[in-house]
Amino acid sequence: MPRMHTHPQNSPLRRVVVGMSGGVDSAVAAALLLEAGFEVHGVTLQLWQAPFVAEPPPQVQAIADALQLPLTVLDLRERFFREVVVPWMEEYARGRTPNPCVSCNPSLKFAALLETADRLGAPWIATGHYARVTIEADGSVALRQARALQRDQSYMLYRLSQAQLTRLQLPLGEVADKAEVRAHAARLGLPNAGQSDSQDLCFLKGGDYRMLLQQLLPERLTPGPIVDRSGREIGRHAGLPLYTVGQRSGLGLALGTPYYVLELRPQDHALVVGPAEALLRTACRLENLTFVRGAPPAPGFDAEARIRYRAARTPAHLEIEPDQRARVTFETPQRGLAPGQSVVFYSGDEVLGGGLISSER
Repeated sequence: MPRMHTHPQNSPLRRVVVGMSGGVDSAVAAALLLEAGFEVHGVTLQLWQAPFVAEPPPQVQAIADALQLPLTVLDLRERFFREVVVPWMEEYARGRTPNPCVSCNPSLKFAALLETADRLGAPWIATGHYARVTIEADGSVALRQARALQRDQSYMLYRLSQAQLTRLQLPLGEVADKAEVRAHAARLGLPNAGQSDSQDLCFLKGGDYRMLLQQLLPERLTPGPIVDRSGREIGRHAGLPLYTVGQRSGLGLALGTPYYVLELRPQDHALVVGPAEALLRTACRLENLTFVRGAPPAPGFDAEARIRYRAARTPAHLEIEPDQRARVTFETPQRGLAPGQSVVFYSGDEVLGGGLISSER
Protein backbone atom coordinates (compact mmCIF):
# COMPACT_ATOMS: atom_id res chain seq x y z
CA MET A 1 0.00 0.00 0.00
CA PRO A 2 1.45 3.41 -0.92
CA ARG A 3 2.22 5.72 1.98
CA MET A 4 -0.38 8.44 2.54
CA HIS A 5 -1.18 11.07 5.15
CA THR A 6 -3.62 9.44 7.58
CA HIS A 7 -5.72 10.45 10.58
CA PRO A 8 -7.78 8.54 13.16
CA GLN A 9 -10.79 6.61 11.94
CA ASN A 10 -14.04 8.64 11.72
CA SER A 11 -12.08 11.90 11.72
CA PRO A 12 -13.44 14.62 9.36
CA LEU A 13 -9.82 15.14 8.34
CA ARG A 14 -10.05 11.89 6.36
CA ARG A 15 -12.39 13.34 3.72
CA VAL A 16 -10.75 13.60 0.28
CA VAL A 17 -11.89 14.77 -3.15
CA VAL A 18 -10.40 12.67 -5.95
CA GLY A 19 -10.17 13.88 -9.53
CA MET A 20 -11.40 11.01 -11.71
CA SER A 21 -10.81 11.02 -15.45
CA GLY A 22 -12.14 7.58 -16.32
CA GLY A 23 -8.63 6.16 -16.59
CA VAL A 24 -7.21 3.34 -14.52
CA ASP A 25 -4.74 5.56 -12.64
CA SER A 26 -7.31 7.87 -11.04
CA ALA A 27 -9.61 4.90 -10.38
CA VAL A 28 -6.90 3.03 -8.48
CA ALA A 29 -5.91 6.21 -6.62
CA ALA A 30 -9.49 6.50 -5.36
CA ALA A 31 -9.59 2.81 -4.46
CA LEU A 32 -6.34 2.97 -2.50
CA LEU A 33 -7.60 5.94 -0.52
CA LEU A 34 -10.78 4.02 0.28
CA GLU A 35 -8.71 1.08 1.50
CA ALA A 36 -6.66 3.46 3.66
CA GLY A 37 -9.87 4.51 5.41
CA PHE A 38 -10.58 7.82 3.72
CA GLU A 39 -14.05 9.13 2.97
CA VAL A 40 -13.69 9.55 -0.80
CA HIS A 41 -15.73 11.86 -3.03
CA GLY A 42 -15.15 11.54 -6.77
CA VAL A 43 -15.07 14.58 -9.04
CA THR A 44 -14.91 14.46 -12.81
CA LEU A 45 -14.27 17.56 -14.88
CA GLN A 46 -16.27 17.95 -18.07
CA LEU A 47 -13.82 19.71 -20.40
CA TRP A 48 -14.12 21.16 -23.87
CA GLN A 49 -13.00 18.84 -26.68
CA ALA A 50 -12.10 19.43 -30.30
CA PRO A 51 -15.05 19.25 -32.73
CA PHE A 52 -13.65 16.12 -34.35
CA VAL A 53 -13.36 14.19 -31.05
CA ALA A 54 -16.09 11.63 -30.37
CA GLU A 55 -17.74 11.75 -26.96
CA PRO A 56 -16.16 9.18 -24.60
CA PRO A 57 -18.24 6.43 -22.99
CA PRO A 58 -19.56 7.14 -19.45
CA GLN A 59 -16.63 5.27 -17.87
CA VAL A 60 -16.30 7.50 -14.81
CA GLN A 61 -19.78 6.76 -13.50
CA ALA A 62 -19.18 3.01 -13.88
CA ILE A 63 -15.98 3.31 -11.82
CA ALA A 64 -17.72 5.39 -9.15
CA ASP A 65 -20.52 2.81 -9.00
CA ALA A 66 -18.01 -0.04 -8.69
CA LEU A 67 -16.29 1.74 -5.78
CA GLN A 68 -19.61 2.98 -4.32
CA LEU A 69 -18.43 6.59 -4.41
CA PRO A 70 -20.48 9.77 -4.67
CA LEU A 71 -19.56 11.48 -7.93
CA THR A 72 -19.76 15.17 -8.78
CA VAL A 73 -19.59 16.28 -12.41
CA LEU A 74 -18.28 19.81 -12.96
CA ASP A 75 -19.05 21.38 -16.32
CA LEU A 76 -15.89 23.39 -17.05
CA ARG A 77 -16.15 23.36 -20.83
CA GLU A 78 -16.48 27.12 -21.28
CA ARG A 79 -13.81 27.91 -18.67
CA PHE A 80 -11.44 25.31 -20.10
CA PHE A 81 -11.80 26.68 -23.63
CA ARG A 82 -11.25 30.25 -22.43
CA GLU A 83 -8.38 29.59 -20.00
CA VAL A 84 -6.56 26.69 -21.67
CA VAL A 85 -7.45 26.21 -25.34
CA VAL A 86 -7.42 29.89 -26.35
CA PRO A 87 -3.98 30.59 -24.79
CA TRP A 88 -2.72 27.35 -26.35
CA MET A 89 -3.82 28.56 -29.79
CA GLU A 90 -2.36 32.02 -29.21
CA GLU A 91 1.00 30.52 -28.31
CA TYR A 92 1.09 28.58 -31.57
CA ALA A 93 0.10 31.77 -33.41
CA ARG A 94 3.16 33.46 -31.84
CA GLY A 95 5.45 30.78 -33.24
CA ARG A 96 5.85 28.92 -29.96
CA THR A 97 5.22 25.30 -28.93
CA PRO A 98 3.06 25.30 -25.77
CA ASN A 99 2.46 22.52 -23.28
CA PRO A 100 -1.03 23.36 -21.95
CA CYS A 101 -0.94 20.77 -19.15
CA VAL A 102 1.67 22.59 -17.07
CA SER A 103 -0.52 25.71 -16.83
CA CYS A 104 -3.90 23.94 -16.77
CA ASN A 105 -2.98 21.79 -13.76
CA PRO A 106 -2.54 24.62 -11.22
CA SER A 107 -4.90 27.19 -12.70
CA LEU A 108 -7.89 25.02 -13.61
CA LYS A 109 -7.84 21.32 -12.71
CA PHE A 110 -6.32 21.45 -9.24
CA ALA A 111 -8.06 24.76 -8.55
CA ALA A 112 -11.41 23.14 -9.35
CA LEU A 113 -10.64 20.19 -7.07
CA LEU A 114 -9.78 22.55 -4.21
CA GLU A 115 -12.94 24.59 -4.78
CA THR A 116 -14.99 21.38 -4.56
CA ALA A 117 -13.07 20.18 -1.51
CA ASP A 118 -13.77 23.45 0.29
CA ARG A 119 -17.46 23.17 -0.57
CA LEU A 120 -17.57 19.61 0.83
CA GLY A 121 -15.46 20.38 3.89
CA ALA A 122 -12.64 18.10 2.69
CA PRO A 123 -9.09 19.01 3.69
CA TRP A 124 -7.57 16.79 1.01
CA ILE A 125 -7.59 16.48 -2.76
CA ALA A 126 -6.04 13.63 -4.74
CA THR A 127 -5.27 12.60 -8.31
CA GLY A 128 -3.81 9.63 -10.15
CA HIS A 129 -0.57 11.42 -11.06
CA TYR A 130 2.72 9.58 -10.61
CA ALA A 131 4.63 11.89 -8.28
CA ARG A 132 5.12 12.39 -4.53
CA VAL A 133 4.75 15.19 -2.00
CA THR A 134 6.70 15.28 1.25
CA ILE A 135 6.62 17.56 4.28
CA GLU A 136 10.06 19.04 4.90
CA ALA A 137 11.74 20.07 8.17
CA ASP A 138 11.00 23.75 7.57
CA GLY A 139 7.29 23.04 7.13
CA SER A 140 7.29 23.48 3.36
CA VAL A 141 6.06 20.81 0.97
CA ALA A 142 8.41 19.31 -1.61
CA LEU A 143 7.36 17.83 -4.95
CA ARG A 144 9.33 14.71 -5.80
CA GLN A 145 9.59 12.18 -8.60
CA ALA A 146 7.50 9.02 -8.45
CA ARG A 147 9.15 5.77 -7.40
CA ALA A 148 8.17 4.42 -10.83
CA LEU A 149 10.55 6.66 -12.77
CA GLN A 150 9.33 5.40 -16.14
CA ARG A 151 5.86 6.77 -15.25
CA ASP A 152 6.96 9.92 -13.41
CA GLN A 153 4.76 12.98 -14.06
CA SER A 154 6.41 15.49 -11.74
CA TYR A 155 7.43 17.57 -14.79
CA MET A 156 3.77 18.35 -15.43
CA LEU A 157 3.17 19.45 -11.83
CA TYR A 158 6.07 21.84 -11.27
CA ARG A 159 3.83 24.94 -11.26
CA LEU A 160 1.61 23.74 -8.39
CA SER A 161 1.67 26.12 -5.43
CA GLN A 162 2.51 25.34 -1.82
CA ALA A 163 -1.16 25.86 -0.97
CA GLN A 164 -2.13 23.18 -3.50
CA LEU A 165 0.64 20.74 -2.62
CA THR A 166 -0.05 20.99 1.12
CA ARG A 167 -3.50 19.48 0.56
CA LEU A 168 -2.55 16.99 -2.13
CA GLN A 169 -2.53 13.20 -1.85
CA LEU A 170 -0.80 11.23 -4.62
CA PRO A 171 -1.46 7.54 -3.89
CA LEU A 172 0.42 6.31 -6.99
CA GLY A 173 3.65 8.07 -6.10
CA GLU A 174 4.99 5.06 -4.23
CA VAL A 175 3.88 2.24 -6.56
CA ALA A 176 6.59 0.24 -8.31
CA ASP A 177 5.23 0.39 -11.85
CA LYS A 178 2.10 0.44 -14.00
CA ALA A 179 1.77 -3.32 -13.65
CA GLU A 180 1.16 -2.84 -9.92
CA VAL A 181 -1.58 -0.32 -10.67
CA ARG A 182 -3.27 -2.70 -13.12
CA ALA A 183 -2.98 -5.51 -10.57
CA HIS A 184 -4.82 -3.33 -8.02
CA ALA A 185 -7.51 -2.58 -10.62
CA ALA A 186 -7.95 -6.26 -11.44
CA ARG A 187 -8.06 -7.22 -7.76
CA LEU A 188 -10.78 -4.65 -7.17
CA GLY A 189 -12.72 -5.66 -10.27
CA LEU A 190 -12.64 -2.17 -11.74
CA PRO A 191 -14.25 -1.94 -15.20
CA ASN A 192 -11.20 -0.21 -16.73
CA ALA A 193 -8.48 -2.53 -15.40
CA GLY A 194 -7.20 -3.34 -18.90
CA GLN A 195 -7.68 0.12 -20.41
CA SER A 196 -4.77 1.40 -22.51
CA ASP A 197 -2.95 4.61 -21.61
CA SER A 198 -3.58 7.88 -23.38
CA GLN A 199 -0.61 10.10 -24.22
CA ASP A 200 -2.63 12.77 -26.02
CA LEU A 201 -3.80 16.20 -24.97
CA CYS A 202 -7.13 15.67 -23.23
CA PHE A 203 -9.01 17.90 -25.68
CA LEU A 204 -7.60 16.20 -28.79
CA LYS A 205 -7.91 12.48 -27.92
CA GLY A 206 -5.60 11.29 -30.68
CA GLY A 207 -6.52 14.00 -33.18
CA ASP A 208 -3.91 16.12 -34.95
CA TYR A 209 -3.47 19.52 -33.30
CA ARG A 210 -2.89 21.02 -36.74
CA MET A 211 -6.45 20.10 -37.72
CA LEU A 212 -7.78 22.01 -34.73
CA LEU A 213 -5.64 25.05 -35.52
CA GLN A 214 -6.90 24.98 -39.11
CA GLN A 215 -10.49 24.94 -37.82
CA LEU A 216 -10.11 27.62 -35.13
CA LEU A 217 -7.29 29.84 -36.43
CA PRO A 218 -7.60 29.88 -40.23
CA GLU A 219 -6.83 33.59 -40.38
CA ARG A 220 -3.48 33.04 -38.57
CA LEU A 221 -2.23 30.39 -41.01
CA THR A 222 -0.41 32.81 -43.29
CA PRO A 223 1.82 31.06 -45.85
CA GLY A 224 5.40 32.26 -46.03
CA PRO A 225 8.95 31.42 -47.03
CA ILE A 226 11.06 28.52 -45.86
CA VAL A 227 14.61 29.86 -45.62
CA ASP A 228 17.98 28.35 -44.82
CA ARG A 229 20.35 29.85 -42.25
CA SER A 230 21.75 32.27 -44.82
CA GLY A 231 18.24 33.64 -45.50
CA ARG A 232 17.90 32.04 -48.94
CA GLU A 233 14.34 30.98 -49.74
CA ILE A 234 14.19 27.25 -50.50
CA GLY A 235 10.46 26.55 -50.22
CA ARG A 236 7.08 27.69 -48.91
CA HIS A 237 5.21 26.74 -45.74
CA ALA A 238 1.46 26.63 -45.02
CA GLY A 239 1.49 28.75 -41.83
CA LEU A 240 3.89 28.93 -38.87
CA PRO A 241 1.48 27.47 -36.25
CA LEU A 242 1.62 24.16 -38.14
CA TYR A 243 5.33 23.67 -37.39
CA THR A 244 7.57 23.29 -34.37
CA VAL A 245 11.30 23.42 -33.66
CA GLY A 246 12.95 20.09 -34.45
CA GLN A 247 10.30 19.01 -36.97
CA ARG A 248 11.56 17.20 -40.06
CA SER A 249 8.53 15.72 -41.80
CA GLY A 250 5.98 17.76 -43.68
CA LEU A 251 8.35 20.45 -44.93
CA GLY A 252 7.98 19.52 -48.59
CA LEU A 253 11.70 19.95 -49.28
CA ALA A 254 13.70 17.71 -51.60
CA LEU A 255 17.26 18.86 -51.01
CA GLY A 256 19.07 15.53 -50.85
CA THR A 257 19.85 15.95 -47.13
CA PRO A 258 17.47 16.06 -44.15
CA TYR A 259 16.50 19.55 -42.99
CA TYR A 260 14.82 20.41 -39.70
CA VAL A 261 12.90 23.39 -38.38
CA LEU A 262 15.35 25.61 -36.49
CA GLU A 263 13.27 28.71 -35.81
CA LEU A 264 9.84 30.23 -36.41
CA ARG A 265 9.93 33.97 -37.16
CA PRO A 266 6.42 35.49 -36.88
CA GLN A 267 7.69 38.99 -37.73
CA ASP A 268 8.27 38.00 -41.38
CA HIS A 269 6.36 34.68 -41.45
CA ALA A 270 9.64 32.85 -42.16
CA LEU A 271 10.37 29.25 -41.25
CA VAL A 272 14.13 28.77 -40.77
CA VAL A 273 15.48 25.29 -41.48
CA GLY A 274 18.87 23.62 -41.41
CA PRO A 275 20.78 20.38 -40.74
CA ALA A 276 20.37 18.36 -37.55
CA GLU A 277 23.53 19.69 -35.93
CA ALA A 278 22.14 23.23 -36.14
CA LEU A 279 19.47 22.23 -33.60
CA LEU A 280 22.04 21.91 -30.83
CA ARG A 281 22.06 24.68 -28.22
CA THR A 282 24.19 25.14 -25.10
CA ALA A 283 21.94 27.75 -23.45
CA CYS A 284 18.48 29.28 -23.42
CA ARG A 285 16.51 31.90 -21.57
CA LEU A 286 13.44 31.25 -19.45
CA GLU A 287 10.44 33.35 -18.47
CA ASN A 288 7.56 32.83 -16.01
CA LEU A 289 9.98 31.15 -13.62
CA THR A 290 8.47 29.47 -10.55
CA PHE A 291 9.92 27.47 -7.66
CA VAL A 292 8.01 24.78 -5.83
CA ARG A 293 9.09 25.92 -2.37
CA GLY A 294 8.64 29.58 -3.25
CA ALA A 295 12.25 30.61 -3.84
CA PRO A 296 15.35 29.30 -5.66
CA PRO A 297 18.13 27.60 -3.69
CA ALA A 298 20.45 30.50 -4.62
CA PRO A 299 20.67 33.31 -7.23
CA GLY A 300 22.77 30.92 -9.29
CA PHE A 301 22.82 27.16 -8.81
CA ASP A 302 23.56 23.83 -10.47
CA ALA A 303 20.80 21.29 -11.03
CA GLU A 304 19.61 18.70 -13.50
CA ALA A 305 17.29 20.01 -16.20
CA ARG A 306 14.56 18.31 -18.22
CA ILE A 307 13.80 20.24 -21.43
CA ARG A 308 10.72 18.20 -22.41
CA TYR A 309 8.33 15.88 -20.63
CA ARG A 310 10.09 12.63 -21.55
CA ALA A 311 13.59 14.02 -22.12
CA ALA A 312 16.49 12.69 -20.07
CA ARG A 313 17.75 14.94 -17.29
CA THR A 314 20.97 16.78 -18.02
CA PRO A 315 23.33 18.85 -15.80
CA ALA A 316 22.76 22.58 -16.10
CA HIS A 317 23.49 25.90 -14.40
CA LEU A 318 20.73 28.43 -13.75
CA GLU A 319 21.31 32.16 -13.25
CA ILE A 320 18.28 34.04 -11.93
CA GLU A 321 17.45 37.33 -13.63
CA PRO A 322 14.82 39.99 -12.73
CA ASP A 323 11.10 39.61 -13.48
CA GLN A 324 10.87 35.81 -13.16
CA ARG A 325 13.47 35.24 -15.84
CA ALA A 326 16.64 33.16 -15.97
CA ARG A 327 19.45 31.99 -18.22
CA VAL A 328 20.21 28.28 -18.40
CA THR A 329 23.54 26.87 -19.53
CA PHE A 330 23.68 23.14 -20.28
CA GLU A 331 26.74 21.00 -19.64
CA THR A 332 26.20 19.29 -22.99
CA PRO A 333 24.40 20.77 -26.03
CA GLN A 334 20.66 20.08 -26.16
CA ARG A 335 18.69 19.42 -29.33
CA GLY A 336 15.42 21.07 -30.24
CA LEU A 337 14.86 23.69 -27.53
CA ALA A 338 11.43 25.00 -28.46
CA PRO A 339 10.14 28.36 -27.16
CA GLY A 340 7.00 27.80 -25.11
CA GLN A 341 8.11 24.45 -23.69
CA SER A 342 9.06 24.08 -20.02
CA VAL A 343 12.51 23.44 -18.61
CA VAL A 344 12.15 21.82 -15.17
CA PHE A 345 14.97 21.57 -12.61
CA TYR A 346 15.67 18.71 -10.23
CA SER A 347 17.97 18.11 -7.29
CA GLY A 348 18.02 14.38 -6.70
CA ASP A 349 14.38 13.33 -6.73
CA GLU A 350 13.10 16.80 -5.76
CA VAL A 351 11.54 19.18 -8.27
CA LEU A 352 13.01 22.63 -7.64
CA GLY A 353 10.96 24.55 -10.19
CA GLY A 354 11.07 25.59 -13.80
CA GLY A 355 10.11 28.10 -16.46
CA LEU A 356 9.08 28.53 -20.08
CA ILE A 357 11.68 28.78 -22.83
CA SER A 358 11.49 32.34 -24.18
CA SER A 359 14.40 32.09 -26.61
CA GLU A 360 17.01 29.56 -27.60
CA ARG A 361 20.06 31.58 -26.59
